Amino acid sequence: MGKKCPECQFENLDESRFCSKCATSLLSPEEISTSPTKTLETPITGLTRSSTFAQRYEVIEELDKGGMGKIYRVFDNKIEQEVALKLLRPEIAADSDTITRFKNELKFARNIAHRNVCRMFDLGEEGNAYYITMEYISGENLKSSVRRMERLTVKKAISIAKQVCEGLAEAHRLGVVHRDLKPGNIMIDSEGNARILDFGIARSLRSKGMTGAGVMIGTPEFMSPEQVDGEEADQRSDIYSLGVILYEMVTGDVPFKGDTPISVAVKHKLEIPPDPKKINPLIPEDLNRVIMRCLDKDKENRYQNVDILFSELVKIEKGIPILETVKPKKKRKLKKRDGIQQKKTLIRGAVIGSIFIVLLVVFLLWFGKNYTGQFGIQKTINSMAVLPLKNLSGKTELDSFAERMTEALIDGLAKTGTFRRIPPSTSVMQYKAAPKRITEISKELDVEAVIEWTMVLDKNRLLISLKLIEGKREQTVWDNIYTRDMQEIYPWV
Repeated sequence: MGKKCPECQFENLDESRFCSKCATSLLSPEEISTSPTKTLETPITGLTRSSTFAQRYEVIEELDKGGMGKIYRVFDNKIEQEVALKLLRPEIAADSDTITRFKNELKFARNIAHRNVCRMFDLGEEGNAYYITMEYISGENLKSSVRRMERLTVKKAISIAKQVCEGLAEAHRLGVVHRDLKPGNIMIDSEGNARILDFGIARSLRSKGMTGAGVMIGTPEFMSPEQVDGEEADQRSDIYSLGVILYEMVTGDVPFKGDTPISVAVKHKLEIPPDPKKINPLIPEDLNRVIMRCLDKDKENRYQNVDILFSELVKIEKGIPILETVKPKKKRKLKKRDGIQQKKTLIRGAVIGSIFIVLLVVFLLWFGKNYTGQFGIQKTINSMAVLPLKNLSGKTELDSFAERMTEALIDGLAKTGTFRRIPPSTSVMQYKAAPKRITEISKELDVEAVIEWTMVLDKNRLLISLKLIEGKREQTVWDNIYTRDMQEIYPWV
């Protein structure tokens, strides 16, 4: 019959000690053996803002929570810097086998030093609580990014996947497999760099016999077929998970869904994933093949190491135009159009959007880089930030168009190599929800000027008003208005 979780009602195997869905303890009071001293102690389930934990860590804020426990941003008074602290759930902390496993894994995981990997520090104990400390990274995790944008541009997805490959390559070189690679464990920092988080359940390839027979470790939506079978996971398992991540980045959805974690896991083992190019026709054919190869059920048919996968992604990236195409958030139904015509319409709108961005880049380089400042002094702008394009049209379906236009202009300006600094979209998106004065923004982003632009509709004409503003004195250096018939770009608008 199995054990039913008292928290989420999920059916687990008889020998399970914790729920495989929510990590709640499945042990009865009689089965839990603790020392008399431990029994009297109240389990620590959370930390309070501004409190001090373990006589060392000042709690700043709670960052996230999951099946393993809660993660906090704290200030470490001993080393005088901010770190991330994961407080393990009491049920997990009470399991001596789990704690032993963490200790053994951290010996290897903490040796990974790479720009695309979050550093793991230590496993600590305070009273009856265990916690893991790691490098604190400010930014947005990939899961939130995909959810916010629904899907990423092909260029952005490849860039992130390449960085993940580089981080994994270093881990695999040291004999460490992540085993739970997913968007929630990939942070995009304030400079737009991808950082792999949480090697907390990663296990060294050199360490044997630590996975019980038939025990699945990982997240079902991103789990390789061999992990479903409870087999040993190697670097090819991480490649499978990265394939699922790539799939979600370019399509906006995972290949398999189900009512229960088990049903999803079984699909990874038995079913062929839907072709991603059928979901998003703008995916290059060679990238489509790369994703499907990563998702091969037989690990012998996948890329055998991430270096090979990285090389494939580099080749594909070279074939993408500098200013990548702009596309709508969702695949939309077009009346009286067959599939071929729909594809042509999407490509036509994307090309027109790219041409529009090219014009903006040219005008900014020609008119915006040099300007006459105070007292008639000629000045040169060497750094600028592109604020999110404000959608004032009243049509929420154009929000995605605005986001992609913002990304494309940022990318276009950065690619010219003319400017010392062009902050990535991850740095400027914060000002969409919390606008500030131009002087504050330019100071926070360390730029000399800011591009502020808005989008409105006049009947069916798209009007984009753009201003280039010098930061210190909020002087408008250059402004212009561009128009375009929206029917030429997206006929359904």
